Amino acid sequence: MKNLSFTSINPADGIIIGNYSAHDANQIEKSLQAAHKAYERWAQSSFKERSLLLLQIAQAIRNKLEVLAILATNEMGKPITQSRAELEKCARAMEFYAEQGAHFLANELIQTEAKKSFVTYQPLGVVLAIMPWNFPYWQVFRTMAPIIMSGNAMLLKHASNVSGCALAIEKIMKKAKAPRGLFQTLLMPSSSVADMIAAKEIAAVTFTGSTSVGRKVAAIAAQNLKKQVLELGGSDAYIVFEDANIDLAVNTCFEARFINTGQSCLAAKRFIVVKKVRKEFEQKMLKKVQQATFGNPRNESHTLGPMARIDLRDELHQQVLRSIEAGAVVACGGFIPEAEGAFYPPTLLTNVKKGMPAYEEELFGPVAVIIEAKNENDAIKIANDSEFGLGSAIFSKNKKRAELIAQQMIQAGSCFVNAAVHSDPRLPFGGIKHSGYGRELSSFALREFVNIKTIVVQ
Repeated sequence: MKNLSFTSINPADGIIIGNYSAHDANQIEKSLQAAHKAYERWAQSSFKERSLLLLQIAQAIRNKLEVLAILATNEMGKPITQSRAELEKCARAMEFYAEQGAHFLANELIQTEAKKSFVTYQPLGVVLAIMPWNFPYWQVFRTMAPIIMSGNAMLLKHASNVSGCALAIEKIMKKAKAPRGLFQTLLMPSSSVADMIAAKEIAAVTFTGSTSVGRKVAAIAAQNLKKQVLELGGSDAYIVFEDANIDLAVNTCFEARFINTGQSCLAAKRFIVVKKVRKEFEQKMLKKVQQATFGNPRNESHTLGPMARIDLRDELHQQVLRSIEAGAVVACGGFIPEAEGAFYPPTLLTNVKKGMPAYEEELFGPVAVIIEAKNENDAIKIANDSEFGLGSAIFSKNKKRAELIAQQMIQAGSCFVNAAVHSDPRLPFGGIKHSGYGRELSSFALREFVNIKTIVVQ
């Protein structure tokens, strides 16, 4: 790693933003030692002290919000209004855990034959967080808040194309006066992750990214008997029943599909529409997609920016082409623009059926897919016919029945009725099947990286 460096390239115009030297073996070893030392001290800190730090982090984020937002937009192409919203959400998450953390981690008395028995939640140590580029701040801060509040330390291995954001987060922590070593950014290649996980100072691992890489991370962590949380890919099904409010469904599905230029694990990926209303839904969705604009993400009038990298754009286009070859119909979009940058137009595929990439695979970009279902039962069957199980949504005027279906019949970590799936610090977030395991956010996240310890006093 001595001469290795990472280059950040603006995906809108291909201009190099910055070059960042990777940390060498000596620097990484020092970071591990500093993190472990910080953990030993922080584990003994009070909930009040931890809460105060989270509030200071929230303030530091807001003080630099515009600078940080522009950096994310430049590094990975996120529309500027969405970059600002992402940072505000990070600040709110910090405040949530500052306010609720002590309550969630309080000792729990259990009545037994003993004089006193209770469960206590004690920190594990240093947590390695391996994070993706698509939400360069939110992924990190939503992970950091419960880790720090529960008394752990955190090391960040961020995606190399957002190294600027990764280092900016470290600066935010310094501005907030975080104890030395409690949070550190490590610039290192993916090839070094196995050794990092195996390091004796690392107690646990949290990973957000693709299912294929998640399998590798899980295997390495398991070999070293270290706790892990995995938030992997998704192919969220949005089911539209025949009694749905079609205008509401179309507007919600559109926003849910194209947020962050479609580059979100919990974005709506498959619109499963009952036959009776499929044509109306398709016509109205086509109109919405055709009206969407893409271009310079610094321009607030644009709905979409570029994709994060050229190779990701090209991979998405190949999935579209293979789906077309298998019989899918392009209602709009589906081509690579002549303009420079990693742009891909908002695209709508119809007549999508089982066996096509658009049906079977995760499309990580601005491509919406419509799958016709014969009836309600068929729609549920199609929704569950996926290796993924992250989020889902149901649109129906019969809220009571939709709620029952959401609770008992949909195979996913979350299911929203007449609303888009979104993450909220107050609610647990995570998936099943090939979308991973473990939970982020809410009280559940605080208990992922702690020793749930039983104490009995006789």
